[in-house]
Amino acid sequence: MITKKDYIEYLISTPINYTCTNLAKHLKTVSHDAVNDYLHRERLTSSHIWEQVQPLLKDSPEACLIVDDSVQAKKHARRMEMVKHQYSSKEGGLVKDIGVVNLVHTDGEDYYPIDFRIYAKEMDGKTKNDHFR
Repeated sequence: MITKKDYIEYLISTPINYTCTNLAKHLKTVSHDAVNDYLHRERLTSSHIWEQVQPLLKDSPEACLIVDDSVQAKKHARRMEMVKHQYSSKEGGLVKDIGVVNLVHTDGEDYYPIDFRIYAKEMDGKTKNDHFR
C-alpha cells in the first residue's frame, strides 16, 4: 500500500524520473499498478506537498525560489484531457503533452518542490505567468 506521505517523499527525493514504474522500483512491496491505482484514487494537491516540505526548508540569504515550466510528453495519448500540442525545446518541435508549472525552493544545497500547477489555459484561462504569481 502507498500513502500520500510515501508519494510526496518520493517526489521530494526524485527530481528527474517521477513515474509509477520508477516509484515501484524504490518500494519493494508496491507494484506499478498499485502506484497507478493510488494516483487515480487520491487527489494530491500542492498544499499536501507544502505540508511535508515546509519543515525541511532552510531559509538563508542564499535561498531562492526557482520557477520553471515543463512538459510531460504524452505522445501516445489520443483522447486524454488536458493533452495539447506544445513546443518542447528538448524535442525541438511540437509534442503532445501536459504542461506543468513548478515552484522549487533551494538553499544552494537542497532542492525541494513546493508548488505545482497544471498549465491548461483553455480550461482555466490562466497563463504561465498567472500561475507563477
